[in-house]
This record gives sequence, C-alpha cells and structure tokens, in this order.
Amino acid sequence: MAETLPADNVPADNVVAIRKRTRWVLIFSVFPAGMGMTATFAATSLAAKEMTDNDALATLAATMTAIGGAAAALPLGAHMADHGRRSGLLRAWTVGTAGAILAFVAVLMQFYPFLLVGVFCVGVGQGASLAARYAAADLAEPQHRARDLGIVMWASSIGSLLGPTIALGGAGWVAINVLGIRELGGPYLMAILTFIIAATVVNTQLRPDPLLLAKEIGSATDVKRPSLGQSFRNLFTHRLAAIAVLAMAVGQGVMVAVMAVTPLHMDDGNHEARVIGLVISLHVVGMYFFSPLVGWVVDRVPSTVMVAAAGVTLFIGAEMASHTDATDRLGVFIGLFLVGLGWSFAMISGAALISAVFDVSERASVQGAADFMMVTSGATGGLLSGVIVEATDYHTLSHWAAVSALLLLIAAALYPTVTRIRPRTPAATAG
Repeated sequence: MAETLPADNVPADNVVAIRKRTRWVLIFSVFPAGMGMTATFAATSLAAKEMTDNDALATLAATMTAIGGAAAALPLGAHMADHGRRSGLLRAWTVGTAGAILAFVAVLMQFYPFLLVGVFCVGVGQGASLAARYAAADLAEPQHRARDLGIVMWASSIGSLLGPTIALGGAGWVAINVLGIRELGGPYLMAILTFIIAATVVNTQLRPDPLLLAKEIGSATDVKRPSLGQSFRNLFTHRLAAIAVLAMAVGQGVMVAVMAVTPLHMDDGNHEARVIGLVISLHVVGMYFFSPLVGWVVDRVPSTVMVAAAGVTLFIGAEMASHTDATDRLGVFIGLFLVGLGWSFAMISGAALISAVFDVSERASVQGAADFMMVTSGATGGLLSGVIVEATDYHTLSHWAAVSALLLLIAAALYPTVTRIRPRTPAATAG
C-alpha cells in the first residue's frame, strides 16, 4: 500500500528541512550503491573473458548491466508513481543484491550463463541509482532543480570512483589471500555488501517519501498516472522533452559503447588490472565528480547550450580514445575522462528538463519512459561495441561513437534557445 502523508501535516517551513534530509538520505544511499555498480562493471568483462576467451561474449556480459537497467526502467517508474520513491529504490537494490550473489557464484563455478543473469539483475539496481537523481528533484526549488540533481549524482561519484580501484585491487586481494577464492570473486562480494547498505539506508531513512509529499503539496494525489503509451507520447510531443531524451540516449550510448570495450583494449596491451581499474575510475570522475558544478551551470544557461556542450565533449573524448594504441595509456585516460564529462552534461541537462516540463502527477512515469530510452540506447551501444570490435577494432568503434555524438550538435541547432521552462499540466498534456 502506498505511503500517504497529508499535506496539512507538513507546515511549509518544514518542507525546507525535509528537502535537506531527503538530499542527505539519497547521498548516503547512492554512495555505496555506486561502489557496487562500478565494482561489478569493472570486473564483469574480465570475468567473462576468462570464462569464454571471446571478446564479443565478454562485452555481452558487461552490457547485461545496461539491459537490466532498461528492463527495470518502465516498471520501476510505474511503481514509483503509485507507491513512491522509497518502495521502488528498495526493491530495485534488493534485486541488485541478488544479482551480485548470483554473479559471485558464477565466478566461483566459471559458469557464464549465471554471470549473464546475475549482471542483468545488478543492472536493475543501476535503475534505482538512476531514479534516485529524480528523487532529488521532487522537492527541489525550480531554480535549484539541476543543482540538487547534480549533488546526488556527485555523491554517487564518490562511491563509483572508489569502486573499480577497490574491486580490482583490495577486494581482489582479499578474495585470493583471505578467502582463498578467485580474484574476480572479490568485486561481487563487495557489491553484495554495498547494495545491502544502500537498501537499508533508503528503507529506514527516506521518510517522508519525497514524491508522495510533492504530490500532496501539489494536490495531485487524485490524478491518475499516465499510461505507458501516454508517457512515451508525452516525451516525443514536447520539444524540450524530446531533446532531453536524445541528449541522455546519445550520452549513454556513446559512454557505454566506449567504456565496455576499453578494459579489453587495455588488456590486449598487457596493462595490469589495477591500471585498468584506475582508467575506469578516472572515467567515473568525469561522469560524476563535477555534477554539482554542471548542475549549477544547467540552472543558469539555455538548455540547448548544455546539450551542444555534451556533444562536443563526447566527440573529443571518444575520438581521442580511438587514436590510442593498446600499449599506451595517456590517450585512454584523457579520452575516457572526457567521455564521462560529456555524459555528465547530457545526463544532468536532460534529467533537469524532464523533471521541469512535466507535472508531478505524471513525472515518475514519464521519467521511467525516458530512462528506458536512455538505458536501451546504452545497451544497444554495448552490444554493438562487441560486434564492431570483433569485426574491426577498438579504434573504429571509438571513432564512430564520436561521430554519433555530433547528433547533439545538430539537435541543439534545430531547437530555439530556451531560458525559462514552465511545467506542463496533465490537462494540457491530454489536450
């Protein structure tokens, strides 16, 4: 049953305190969840390559995270629309925990199918981490919406930054020297622990639920959430929503395509696992570390400017990676960092636009549809990356990923500059 909280029980002065509390709870939940996500991502392609000795199958395993996130986006958005953020986050991170357990068993047994299913479930946990950024915007003041999104994404960055390095370094050492198991089992044990922590924090502390409270404040609890079809129509019939989805989809597609095969590319150059982990960590720095600053900028400049900036940054980063040999590391370090930064531009500007242009009564469902498009793009990019690398090489893949980022420049040029955004009411949407 959905949690309810009458608006009359929440004085206006208390909304500010609840907003701050919500932000801190989200910070302390996405921090460990971010560690778990990047720990599994850094280890999965290597574990799958060890099991199958095939780059395409290794990339498929890494991409299952994105596929799981895509599969979870729509039902998670619908569930949150009816029951609130807390219930949805708890369920998704619980599935992520179960997935990490199954992936750990797969590494011990060297059984590839278990790894695929486990990492798919971990991807459902990633869906929760994505939805958490929207929870930060539910009670945010309009002029600070992108900033609050950026702060929660920044908190995730701290965990995400530590994840690959600890997973392929410390957790791997513990697996071998303390537990006497395979080195790549360590990252999944780490993910199990961090997902449990994230689920516990959000279940015990995210009260009142920010989305349900936002509905109460907006007197929107009696408005039926839009259907799945209506959510997609809302996205593609609103010009700003359409460009927001394009920004997030292109950013996710380029990022996943390049990052999924970079560990394999560096492994071909005989780089140590710790060096590969550092590259992924620096990439994550670009994705999340500057999020509060990016959010501050998004709140103050036209949305199309940030979309264009995302396209340029993604292009330069992917193109730099495409010109780096497997035995070198500097070009990959810088290129992956810039790809992460371009992703941050695209993600925060897109998420802020989606949160701004729709009324609170339909927001969660539309956000779920937007995340489905975004994560599906990432899954497609990841799947194609393995095929392209098998048929050609890493350089060709990164080059064409860079070219696809230029779509954001074209989209930004086609849309008029927008400086003020007004939410669209359900009635206006229906009309």
